Amino acid sequence: MKPGDELVKAARLLLQARPFPVLTGAGISVESGIPTFHGPEGLWSRYDPYEYGHIDTFLEHPERTWELLLEIIRSSISARPNRAHELLAKMEMMNWCGPVITQNVDGFHGLAGSQNVIELHGNARRIRCMKCSFTETLDPEGLEAFQINCYCGGMKRPEVVLYGEDLPMSALMSARESCYGCKGVLVIGTSGIVYPAASLPGIVHDRGFPVVEMDPTETALTGSVADVSIRMGASSGLEALFDAMERILDEG
Repeated sequence: MKPGDELVKAARLLLQARPFPVLTGAGISVESGIPTFHGPEGLWSRYDPYEYGHIDTFLEHPERTWELLLEIIRSSISARPNRAHELLAKMEMMNWCGPVITQNVDGFHGLAGSQNVIELHGNARRIRCMKCSFTETLDPEGLEAFQINCYCGGMKRPEVVLYGEDLPMSALMSARESCYGCKGVLVIGTSGIVYPAASLPGIVHDRGFPVVEMDPTETALTGSVADVSIRMGASSGLEALFDAMERILDEG
């Protein structure tokens, strides 16, 4: 199937599924300058996730985990949402899609204007003291003066899921309910190997509804769960998909 044929097929399937949930992974934020975790240039090539990113390490040696966390936070708050995030917000406003279920912790979907966002792994911009529960939201101006110790003497942590921790039950339940109640799903920029998020497209597939994936390379969903694979990056792929959907609607 030619790329154009895949776009048209995907557009028709998703129009029939409106409003469809969207599952996003690290690939949607790459164009914003956010490093991925996997791959030769990913964070895990420099940090052992089970050493630096585990809850046990944080509790015993918080400064070690904060070394990793601060790199994630710096990259998140120094960058901005890209065209893909903006298009999803526009599609939600048009009642084409929603909710956005994301594995990312950069907060870009909300910043781009999406109203219904399920953050499975939390948000690195939100900081909470583990002792007094004081919360703050980091911005570029406040990062230089940021201290990992709270004024109460407690230790701060970003509201992200560390290795060894369960996903927030409310977020996971909302994501699953969306996939059990939809008639199709769009998956953008995720490898399909990180669970339990990777199980969500399978819920839709097993119910007999279409799964459309958008990624420049093959993923664990390709050829098994995905009905259509759009081999494009997030911004260019969503632009092309949006245009195809508009053309189909215009043609009646």
